[in-house]
Amino acid sequence: MPAIIDGKKISQDIKDELKEQVSLLKEQGKGVSLAVILVGEDPASCVYVRNKKRACEYIGIESLSYELPEDTTEAELLSLIEELNGKDDVNGILVQLPLPKHMDEDKVIKAIDPRKDVDGFHPQSVGALSIGLPGFVSCTPAGIIQLLKRSNVEMEGKNCVIVGRSNIVGKPMALLMLRENATVTVTHSRTKDLPAVTREADILIVAMGKKQFITSEYVKEGAVVIDVGMHRDENNKLCGDVNYDDVAPKCSAITPVPGGVGPMTIAMLMYNCVASANTTEE
Repeated sequence: MPAIIDGKKISQDIKDELKEQVSLLKEQGKGVSLAVILVGEDPASCVYVRNKKRACEYIGIESLSYELPEDTTEAELLSLIEELNGKDDVNGILVQLPLPKHMDEDKVIKAIDPRKDVDGFHPQSVGALSIGLPGFVSCTPAGIIQLLKRSNVEMEGKNCVIVGRSNIVGKPMALLMLRENATVTVTHSRTKDLPAVTREADILIVAMGKKQFITSEYVKEGAVVIDVGMHRDENNKLCGDVNYDDVAPKCSAITPVPGGVGPMTIAMLMYNCVASANTTEE
């Protein structure tokens, strides 16, 4: 049987560590605050924002909520971001994506001060990651690194195959695994003979957005499998990009869905927010 990598427990450990750090900052008279901007009423976005607020409350981070109507103009949103950029008591700014269609997401992300870019999406943050400079890292890939480290999965010298090349997961994941001295292959929809490539992986990270696509045929015996996907199956149960029941028997370790990567994303957002408070205080 594989080891189950428990994202719920690991994320809770991180939140407990952050709670302690925030308590110490408060003793020094320093608060931590996160501004969360939600435009419109996308149901999934509303759930994410609620979960982020709950995590802030637990850790002791002040959560400033800006819930704007769907018909807010891009200029109004940019004006709010500019205002928050200028506030010394706001450490992190998060704009919940996706935005309504009449807004340019790239333009909005670029408007956030990189020192407050706790999502790690600003081009300056991404550039810093690519050349090994300090900066905020996209929360899901950063969370996966923590899952591996805290589960004692050796990364140095291992073959890591990433399925998916998105700006939010695939590309930053590749850079982070290189930083850990893994040998990295990034695959995508045009990769020839995908199963042959993924079977070379000691660590297989799947972020392709296709429900239960990865079966045992794609996995080497004894591999560690990290599933970033989140879908609903025919019984309306949550499932990932990996066919868990088929793949698990071949793995040495695997993340479940739910309870694997998902909880780590918010934990690392909180981590970035506390790090931002430490940086802006310097």
